Amino acid sequence: MTDQRSKPHRKPKTKRSLKRWFHGIFLSAAVILFLAMAGYFFILINGERLLAANIGKMDMDQASILYDAHDREAAKLYRENRELAKLDEMPKELPEAFIATEDKRFYEHQGFDLWSIGRALVTDILHGGAVEGGSTITQQLAKNLFLSNQKTLFRKVNEVSIAMALENKYSKDEILEMYLNRIYFGNGVYGVKTAAEKYFGVSDLKNLSLWQCATLAGIPKAPAYYNPISDPARSQERRAVVLQLMYEQGDITKAQKDAAEKAVYHPPAVRSHQAYTSFTDYVVEEAGKLAGLTDEELRKGGYQIYTTLDTHAQNVLEQAFGNDSLFPAGMKGSEVQGGMVILNHRDGGIVGLMGGRDYQMGDYNRVESPRQPGSSFKPIAVYGPALETGNWTPFSLLKDEKMSFGNYSPRNYNNVYQGQVTMMDAVKDSINVPAVWLLDQIGVDAGMKFARKLGITLGPEDRNLSIALGGLTEGVTPLQMAQAYSAFADQGKLHKVHAIRKITDADGNVIYNYAQETRTVMDPKTSWYMTLMLQNVVQNGTGQNARMNRPVAGKTGTTQLGLKGISGGNRDVWFAGYTPEWTAAVWMGYDKTDEKHYLTGGSGYPARMFSYVMSRALSGKPVKSFVKPQGVTDPQKPPQPINDLTALPSVSDRSVQLAWTRSDDRAEFELYRKSSQETDFQLVLTTADTNIRDISVTPGESYQYYVVAVIPGTGLKSEKSNVVSVTAPTDGSQPGISPLPTDGIQPSPSPQPTDGIQPSPSPQPTDASQPGISPQPTDGSEPSPSPLPTASSPPSLSPYPTKSPGLTRTGIH
Repeated sequence: MTDQRSKPHRKPKTKRSLKRWFHGIFLSAAVILFLAMAGYFFILINGERLLAANIGKMDMDQASILYDAHDREAAKLYRENRELAKLDEMPKELPEAFIATEDKRFYEHQGFDLWSIGRALVTDILHGGAVEGGSTITQQLAKNLFLSNQKTLFRKVNEVSIAMALENKYSKDEILEMYLNRIYFGNGVYGVKTAAEKYFGVSDLKNLSLWQCATLAGIPKAPAYYNPISDPARSQERRAVVLQLMYEQGDITKAQKDAAEKAVYHPPAVRSHQAYTSFTDYVVEEAGKLAGLTDEELRKGGYQIYTTLDTHAQNVLEQAFGNDSLFPAGMKGSEVQGGMVILNHRDGGIVGLMGGRDYQMGDYNRVESPRQPGSSFKPIAVYGPALETGNWTPFSLLKDEKMSFGNYSPRNYNNVYQGQVTMMDAVKDSINVPAVWLLDQIGVDAGMKFARKLGITLGPEDRNLSIALGGLTEGVTPLQMAQAYSAFADQGKLHKVHAIRKITDADGNVIYNYAQETRTVMDPKTSWYMTLMLQNVVQNGTGQNARMNRPVAGKTGTTQLGLKGISGGNRDVWFAGYTPEWTAAVWMGYDKTDEKHYLTGGSGYPARMFSYVMSRALSGKPVKSFVKPQGVTDPQKPPQPINDLTALPSVSDRSVQLAWTRSDDRAEFELYRKSSQETDFQLVLTTADTNIRDISVTPGESYQYYVVAVIPGTGLKSEKSNVVSVTAPTDGSQPGISPLPTDGIQPSPSPQPTDGIQPSPSPQPTDASQPGISPQPTDGSEPSPSPLPTASSPPSLSPYPTKSPGLTRTGIH
């Protein structure tokens, strides 16, 4: 029998699922609401608790201490005292500028801005870390009053808590006033009143103009980066951003914005003096780059900063830069500025530096300011790379004639040209044309590559011969020059320049430790040869003002004014040099050169400053000599010049008899001749003999001769001998009849010189030249007469005078 019981009726499955879903949503919403309310009350109560516990006080600031190279305390970094100002003492544009820049919804939120926090969270997620703060003005005040700068979730919660408590306790204007008195503006300055005095010399805030208000509002984002003293151009760019924000929010008109953007910043002139400020500022900058520490963190974090400072040297520097007699006189009451840095070239440590005269904290640091180096750049761009090729030595002859290289026509300082000079003399007297000629020989790329190895990178726009004379697009800084010269001083090794050895935090934990960075950038022989030449500059050349009671090597540099209607003025003057212990570079000039502000003095001033500072800074240290690198030999010297060349007409064979005394057993000789019909001397013979018979002369023609001694295979040559003149004999010969050999010149069988030196075989000219056709010197130079005293000559000779009018050494450049 079939079971007829009916099955129970079931509710639809869809209705039950929907009901459960609604229950879940309701329960979840209730939980979220409960947690949100609990979180809100926690934040609110926590903020009130933190505010009550900390009201009226700030975190205790702990000064950071700078130690010198001997670990002795040298200076401290700490906050400056602030002057408080009421909101009604400020122009309305000042708080408006800060609100527009930092928190445009300041008067709308209750201490935190969900929109800004959301935007910051998205940014942080996209960048994979804490990048953007999203903090309101109230939150920034809370953080500055009670909290650290660490970006953690717990700190952010506390920041919001305190911000809400502040909003409950104080009015918006009171919070804004506290914020404006608390904010940090760089250079140890806190609060808008102190900042206005520091950056503008304005003590009454009501006197601040719109552009000044906008400038102040732009600083807190990065005080060391945007303050107008350190970098006026960068500050002006930031000011424009603030003004644009104020315009967009209706605080100012477009006309006001445009006018304020164009204002030019001039720092106040009168400020108090502080010790070691140049060095301290550099340390703060380096700590930011190497350890990521901000200026403010250093001034309140209790760090120990171990530096390379020599306090004695720094004291000498500061005393010297306060001595007006060591600087050129200023024009129209203005003051010539300067910068100097001293390095320990054994490790790259900065011994001391001065960023300018009357330097104050946060000033424009001229040690890091690029200027045109003039001839002090010649060792870097020309002579160093030439020596490095191995094809040139300090005694190689360089061309010194008035010439052009395409459309570039350099000239010597006093327009005197000697035909040829040794590299040693070209460096000593700072002669321009030989430097340009030599760079043309080795190639501009070789000069740029060598400079780059010494830490000076030149751009494509510098790929021209003018770099030989220091004509650079951007210029170089004294710090770069000192580093480059330090490689010459330390046998070709270059060390990274640094001021900080180590940084530890308040608990003694090492957060930065300098790792020695050393590269060999040139052959030790190059550095030694350069040292020999630069010593000669100081002893006998343009750098004599740098002489002191210990060995010195160095180079002067001068850049001319180049303004129409003004002659004789200079823009920049330099001396870069070194002793066996330290390397230093000195620059002097005006921050801005124009027709009313230029130098009338030369490079003697920085050379004298170098001597004054270095002799006193090194006092008490034993005098050392420069050490020749192991395995390096001194450069061969050229042979002595011939000074007894004689020329006699020989009637019997219608020739000219020439004789001289051998001055060097290594030497061969080049004989040069010029007829009255020729404008230049021509090389007519290379020989090992010292008695020569010139049978290629034309009867009755007048000739001049000189001899150059040459060391074969070395490129070394003597200076020109005395120049002699003679008229070829006629002996009644018929015109046009000249039965002469094709080579024209042969060794003479005449008696040998009384010094007993026997002649060696006389090779014939290798070019098989015809009479009157002469090969050129191997170095490509065009010789010119070098009028020196002649030997006693027969009556038929017409010797050159001892000195030609106007022929003098080239001057300083």
